[in-house]
Amino acid sequence: MTMMKKLHLGVAALAVSATGAIAQEVEVLHWWTSGGEAAALNVLREDLSGGGIGWTDMPVAGGGGSDAMTVLRARVTAGDPPTAVQMLGFAIQDWAAEGALANLDELAAEQGWDEVVPEALQAFSTYDGHWVAAPVNVHSTNWVWANTALMEELGIEQPTTWDEFVAAMQTAQDAGYTALAHGGQAWQDATIFDSMVMGVGGPEFYQAAMVDLDPEALGSEQMVEAFDRMATLRGFVDDNFSGRDWNLASAMVINGEALFQIMGDWAKGEFVNAGLTAGEEFQCFRVPGTEGTVTFNSDQFAMFNVDDESDQESQLAMASAVMSPEFQIAFNLVKGSAPARTDIDPSSFDACGQAAIADLAAAGESGNLFGSMAHGHANPPSIQNAMYDVITAHFNGEFDSATAAEEMVTAVELAQ
Repeated sequence: MTMMKKLHLGVAALAVSATGAIAQEVEVLHWWTSGGEAAALNVLREDLSGGGIGWTDMPVAGGGGSDAMTVLRARVTAGDPPTAVQMLGFAIQDWAAEGALANLDELAAEQGWDEVVPEALQAFSTYDGHWVAAPVNVHSTNWVWANTALMEELGIEQPTTWDEFVAAMQTAQDAGYTALAHGGQAWQDATIFDSMVMGVGGPEFYQAAMVDLDPEALGSEQMVEAFDRMATLRGFVDDNFSGRDWNLASAMVINGEALFQIMGDWAKGEFVNAGLTAGEEFQCFRVPGTEGTVTFNSDQFAMFNVDDESDQESQLAMASAVMSPEFQIAFNLVKGSAPARTDIDPSSFDACGQAAIADLAAAGESGNLFGSMAHGHANPPSIQNAMYDVITAHFNGEFDSATAAEEMVTAVELAQ
C-alpha cells in the first residue's frame, strides 16, 4: 500500500472520533501574525479542517522569523518538537543536517513535486537528495509599494532609475509627507540593502558579494556606493522609524502618510487586507535598477520527526494540502506572493500577482533568480547575521560608507 493510500485511509479512520470530535491535529509554529499574513494562514487552517485535521496555533511574532527559531530550538532541545514549522532557506538545511526533519520523498514522488517546483526552491526544500519541506510560496523582495493617490497629488510618475526614485522621494518630503516608510529592524534594513547591491552592480556583483562572499566584491567601490545609497534612503525615513514593525510601515503607505515602501511582496497582503486594489489604489514596481532580476525567499513548512503515527499522518496531510494547486492559488492570492509551483494559471491573480509570477518565470529562465541575503537564502545564518550587524550599524550612523564596506569584509571573514 502506498503512503498516499495509507494517508487517505488514516485520515478517514482517525480524523474524526465516534463523537464527531477531531482526533488528529497539527501543531504549527510560525511568525505570520500581521493581518494579511493571518488571513493567508487561515486558508490553510480551513483547508485542513475540511479534511478533519485540527490546528493548534503557535505564533511567535517578530524578528523576521528569528524569534520563532529561538522558540523552536528550545522545543526541540526539550524533546517536544512541533508537528510543522514555517522555515526559510538555510534554516531548513541546518535542521535537516541535524537529522531532525521527516522524509517526504514518497509523497513528493506521488505528487510530482520535482517537475513543478523551481530548482532554486528545491535547493532549500531538499537535503542530501531527499524532500524535507513543502514550499508554500515564492516571495520576491525587490519591490517598491506606492500610494497611487499621493503619486497623483504630487505629479509623480513611476520612477525607472535611481535618480528618478530619489527625486520622487524628495518631492514627497518637500510636500510634508514621509518619503520612505521603513521600520528600523535589522532584517528590514537588510531587505533594502539587497536591492541597493543589486541596483548598483547587477546580478554578477550580487552573486560575487552576497552569495560567493568574494572579499574584493565585499570591499569594493560598488559596495561603498551601495552603502551610499542606503545613507540617501536614511535621509527620507521619518524620525520614528526605530523598531517599527514592517506592517506598520505598510500601513503608512496605505493611509497616505508615506509615498513608498521597499519591502517583499508579503506587503501586498496588507494592502489587499485593507480593501485596496493593485494598479488602482496602490502600485507595485521593482526597485529601480533591479528590473529583470528577482531576489527571493520561500516560506516552507518543514515537518519534524515525530513518533506518533497519527501525527505523522497529519504531517503528510498538511504537506499534501500545501502543495495542491488549489491551495497554492488560494493562499498566494491572500498572501501577496507567487505560487511555489510553476504550473499555476495566473489569471485569477491581480496586477501585482501576475507581474510577480511573470517576473519569477523570466528570472528563472535567464538565470537572474537569486536567493535573498536578507531572508536567509544566500548564505547560512552566521553570515547573514554578520552582514545584518554592519548594515544596521551603518544605517544608524555608526559607520560611513567606506568604513562599512571594510567592516563587511571583516565581519564575513570572522563568520566563516
